[in-house]
Amino acid sequence: MLPVMENLYTETLAWLAQHPRTTAFSALAGLLFLAQAVHVVLRRFLVRLIEGVIRRTSFAWDDAIHESHVFERLMAVIPIVIILQGIDFLPELPESFLVLLERLVHSIAVVIAVRVIGAVLDAIDVIYRSSSAANQYAIKGYLQIFHIAVVIVGVILILAILMDRSPMIFLGGLGAMTAVLILVFKDTILGFVASLQIASNDMVRVGDWIEMPAAGADGDVIEIALHTVKIQNWDKTISTIPTYHLIQESFKNWRGMSESGGRRIKRSLAFDVNTVRFLEPAEVEAFGRYALLHDYIGAKAAEIAEHNAQSGRDRAINADIRRLTNIGTLRAYIECYLKNHDQIHQGMTLLVRQLQPAGEGLPIEIYCFTSTTNWNAYEAIQADIFDHILAILPEFGLRVYQAESDFKLGFAAGDTR
Repeated sequence: MLPVMENLYTETLAWLAQHPRTTAFSALAGLLFLAQAVHVVLRRFLVRLIEGVIRRTSFAWDDAIHESHVFERLMAVIPIVIILQGIDFLPELPESFLVLLERLVHSIAVVIAVRVIGAVLDAIDVIYRSSSAANQYAIKGYLQIFHIAVVIVGVILILAILMDRSPMIFLGGLGAMTAVLILVFKDTILGFVASLQIASNDMVRVGDWIEMPAAGADGDVIEIALHTVKIQNWDKTISTIPTYHLIQESFKNWRGMSESGGRRIKRSLAFDVNTVRFLEPAEVEAFGRYALLHDYIGAKAAEIAEHNAQSGRDRAINADIRRLTNIGTLRAYIECYLKNHDQIHQGMTLLVRQLQPAGEGLPIEIYCFTSTTNWNAYEAIQADIFDHILAILPEFGLRVYQAESDFKLGFAAGDTR
C-alpha cells in the first residue's frame, strides 16, 4: 500500500509542477476556506464565551455592546488577517491578480471597520438612553450624523483603494459636487440643524408630552432621531414627524406643567338666571353657621349693615340697599372650599369668577391647580370638586341651567302625540 501512496504523491507533485497556475489558485481556495472555517469556529465558540462572561457581570454597558453585535462584527477581522498573512505563502500568482486581491481584501476591511463603528455607535445610544441624562438631551441625531460621516469616509477609502488613488482626490471632488450633495442630503441637513436648535433651546426631550395638531400628534415623545421624532399618542398609535417640523410649525409642550407640580382645572357651570335671588335673613344666619362661610358671612354682613346705615335709605326696598345674593354666597363658598382642599395647590392661581352671561345661563368658572400632575388623580380631584358643588346647589336655592328636551317642551305646550 505504501508504494502506491508514494507513487500517487510523486505523480501529484509532478502534475502540480506542470500546472503552476492551477496549483496557485487551489492554494488560494484552500486559504479562503481556512479563513472562513476559523471565522465560523471562533464566532461560534468565542462569542458564546464572551456572552457567558457578560451575563455574569453586573455592568449594563457590556450587555449593550453585546446586543449591538460589536463582538460578532469584530470577528470578521480574523479572516481578513489570515488572508493577508497567507498570501505571502502561496505559490506564485499573477501580479495583476495579487494586486486586485489585496485591494478587494483591504476594501472589505474598510467595510468591516465601518460596520464595527456603526455597532459601537448603536451601543453608545443604548447605554445613553438608560442613563438619567437621556430625558434632557437626545444624542441619537448626532450619532446618526457621525455614522453618516463614517460611511462617507468609508466609501471614499474604498474607491481610493480600488482605483489606487489618493483619498484627497475624491475629497477635492466633493467640493464640486456640493450642490448635488445638498440636494441629496437636504432632509439630513435640515434634521441636523433642527436637532441643534432643539437641543440648544431645550424645546423637546424624550418623555415630554407634546401636542401638534397639524401632524395629528398628542402624546409622549419616545425618540428624537436625526430625521424623525416619534410620538406615542394616547391611543397607543405612533406618530412620526420630521424633526425639522418642530422648528417650522407650532406645538405645545406640557413639560412646564409637569415640572410645576400642579395641573390646571378650568371648568365652568352655567346657572339658571331665574334662580338667582337675594338671601333672606334666616338664610344668611344659617349660612353663617357653615364653617367655610362663617368668616365671610360675618365680614360681609358687617360691611353691608354699615353701608346701609350710612345711606339712610329704606331697608324695606331691595333696590335701595345692599343684600347678599345666593350666587355671590355660592362663589364665596366654592372659593373657601378650594382654599381648604388638601389636593388643590395653594401656591398657584385660584379664582372663582363670573363669566359673561349667555343664552345658556350664567357661567361661574373655577380656575385653580391640583397639587398633582398625575392624570388619573387629576381627573378624580376635578370630578370630586364638581360632584360636591352640584350636590350642594339646592342649599343655595340655585339650579344648573339645563336645556329642556323636545319632549318636555311639547308636553308643556299640550302636545299629546
